[in-house]
Amino acid sequence: MASSSTTSAWAPLAARSFRALWLAQFASNVGTWVQSVGAQWLLLDHGPTVVALVQTASSLPVFLFALPAGVLADLADRKRLLVWAQLGMTVVAALLAVATFTGGMTAGLLLTLTFLLGCGSALVGPAWQAIQPELVPREQLKQASALGAVNMNIARAVGPALGGLLVALAGVGWTFALNAVSFVVILLALQMWRRAPQARPNETEREHAVAAVRAGVRYLRHAPGIRRILLRALLFVPAASALWALLPTVSAQVLHLGSSGYGLMLGALGVGAVAGALGLPAAARQVSGTAMLMVSGAVFAAVTAVLPLCPNALVAAIPLTLAGAAWIGVLSTLNAAMQLTLAGWVRARGLAFYLIVFMGGQAFGAAIWGIVAGYAGLTITLFVAAGLLVLGAATGWWWPLHDGGNLDRSVAASWADPSLVLELRPTDGPVLVQIEYRVAEDNVNDFTRAMTVVERSRRRTGATSWGLHRDIADPALFLETFQVPSWAEHLAQHHSRYTGADHDVLERARRLAEGEPTVRHALAAPSPLD
Repeated sequence: MASSSTTSAWAPLAARSFRALWLAQFASNVGTWVQSVGAQWLLLDHGPTVVALVQTASSLPVFLFALPAGVLADLADRKRLLVWAQLGMTVVAALLAVATFTGGMTAGLLLTLTFLLGCGSALVGPAWQAIQPELVPREQLKQASALGAVNMNIARAVGPALGGLLVALAGVGWTFALNAVSFVVILLALQMWRRAPQARPNETEREHAVAAVRAGVRYLRHAPGIRRILLRALLFVPAASALWALLPTVSAQVLHLGSSGYGLMLGALGVGAVAGALGLPAAARQVSGTAMLMVSGAVFAAVTAVLPLCPNALVAAIPLTLAGAAWIGVLSTLNAAMQLTLAGWVRARGLAFYLIVFMGGQAFGAAIWGIVAGYAGLTITLFVAAGLLVLGAATGWWWPLHDGGNLDRSVAASWADPSLVLELRPTDGPVLVQIEYRVAEDNVNDFTRAMTVVERSRRRTGATSWGLHRDIADPALFLETFQVPSWAEHLAQHHSRYTGADHDVLERARRLAEGEPTVRHALAAPSPLD
């Protein structure tokens, strides 16, 4: 049984590197929320549609650029990538402050610079998520994911209130200046991080950008557990974005609050999220991830429907606290599921797909809800969003999460290298692999069933086609064939992409065969010379 220190919600903070980066991320998240309050308040006179576009401008770049950023994070040095991205965001945040202080800020300029900050976030997101397994042991990844959400939501409790006070006491420009300083804090923490030496990829197996994108897409297509996580996110995020996008307008038009009051409403959400995170480890031991998503979705729906009916800020703060707890229930469950299910070689790309769904849902959802609110009013819009949240939560009965927590995603170096006579270049291909198995008649059904799982493994790790055939002259002989685009990708199947989970799948099939299988490798025959 794991020790209480290991299973504690706070266990990852015992690791020095995780703790330092977590605190720096907190400073940056506070700065982000402070700026968000300033930006939305600056545009409040332009109507709910323009206010909602602040969220769209910050979220849309993740939808557009997260996949290239994920590829970059899998191919490049992640620490160096994070440093350069933080430098860029520091410059953009400083430009926001300067333009506001000098009176040159316009709605168009504000949205443009917010979009550029979103581009920086898109670059940071996959790499930041992908370094988490370097900071904590695998058995603490769930707690680390929860602490990441706690970080965001403590910042949500502090940042908006601080932002509201800054706007009221000093002006909007200081919210942008504070955000610029917060990026500097991240830079300092990254410089202090003594990252363990990383194994340099074998030059023969090094991926190129276009091939890496294709490999990531293939992995997603043939990883049903990952696709299910993305579906659950898609069924929650766009509808839930209505509350976040329209809360400034609800605060001003329904609750008649000023900038500091709006900050306190976001603070109520943050306080609820922190309380939810503290209770999350105990709740996770009692209910499944799917149940957590369904209950959290239903609670968030109820709050979304009740919010426009609240007569004052005090009454509104109560359901908003529950919404914060529900939000972290969803966020922590989905984040942990992604971290535990993804293989290391494709982790940043897989997390990029998750960020595309999550942030893209927020970006497009915020824009749509802002437009709907402009025509139909706040109450009807939030009622519709609540209805969609209820429907999304109910689908958990039919589309539950898969259990990926017990999968071994460590690299397994037990697939023997192919023997060669020809000298091959990394780009040579496509490569045809043929494996012969002899299977007793009593095991045929079990073998063919096991090979359907092997197919997904082959395709996830690089195969573009796959087939299983039975010899009509020798019915005990089965031929597995699959094709890989290049010699480099096939070698990666043998090494960096071959995980313990893939090995277990293959061994289950091989135990149903007699003796050792025979493996052959072939390249496309060269065209005849004229």
